[in-house]
Amino acid sequence: MSNAVKISAIDFCVPETVVTNNDLANIVDTNDEWINQRTGIRERRVVSGEENASILGFKAAKKVLEKSATNPLDIELIIVAASSPHKSYPSAACEIQAALGCKNAAAFDIKAACSGFIYGLSIAKAYISSGMYEKILLVSTDATSKFVDWTDRSTCVLFGDGAGAALLEKSNSGNDVEFINLVADGDSKDLIILDIPNENCPLAEKNEQHSSHIMMQGREVYKYVMQKIPLEVKKILTQSGKTSADIDYFIPHQANLRMIEALSERLKFPEEKVITNIQKYGNISAASIPSAITEGIEGGKIKLPCDVLICAFGAGMTIGTAIITLREYLK
Repeated sequence: MSNAVKISAIDFCVPETVVTNNDLANIVDTNDEWINQRTGIRERRVVSGEENASILGFKAAKKVLEKSATNPLDIELIIVAASSPHKSYPSAACEIQAALGCKNAAAFDIKAACSGFIYGLSIAKAYISSGMYEKILLVSTDATSKFVDWTDRSTCVLFGDGAGAALLEKSNSGNDVEFINLVADGDSKDLIILDIPNENCPLAEKNEQHSSHIMMQGREVYKYVMQKIPLEVKKILTQSGKTSADIDYFIPHQANLRMIEALSERLKFPEEKVITNIQKYGNISAASIPSAITEGIEGGKIKLPCDVLICAFGAGMTIGTAIITLREYLK
């Protein structure tokens, strides 16, 4: 018999530096009206100075440990979803483990881009269900602004930086993560690309160098999402035996407000059930869902307890969907 999973605490962190649409108009040919009409974004947060994804992840994770009154030494595993870390190695997970003092925890990174939080949730669920671990810290963190081409108005207006974290534990009562699905579609790998600078050995044939900025086929990504996400949402609803009317809140990845509005309408989720915060933060990658959950609870938009359908898509292409239960102790 598998163990049930409890979401004991959840929180997020964003940098202090705010970049508004009007600020961007000073460095690229754009304006607030153009950006807002197309994306719904008004401002975003970006790292400054020596800030990076590991620092943001540490701050979000520390909030979760403090909120749940958890001793760092009791954490058995740290999973970090980081697609724009400042180093290939050591892993962001090991850096966060050291900063938190979680000396007894194993730690590793995963890379699923903006779907990373749900991919990580699935891994944590599997570990806890199997009995291998009982306390897992899941962190999703990205400093995407470090890899944006700030002369390209089609991409630079979209992204911000942030981190989310959740404490997942063995539950002796209800299961907070009962239904979860993952999808990968490598055939669509060229829709969103971020190459890592690299160079062959001088004794070998010289390799072709590529841009180290994010490159995205925006229109094709929009078409892809509008085709695939409704199918995956309907699939998990069918598996759970629920309909959209049974779901209390719908929290999609915060990539584009216009896309969220179109998806919500197609899936029959009324506006009052849809939780968004992209207006303030832009696309903060895998941190967008934990940030929206946290603000929804703290701001009173999410009434506990409740059943929430979360979904995300990211470079790969990757897709994750889950139906989770948020309970009163998350306040």
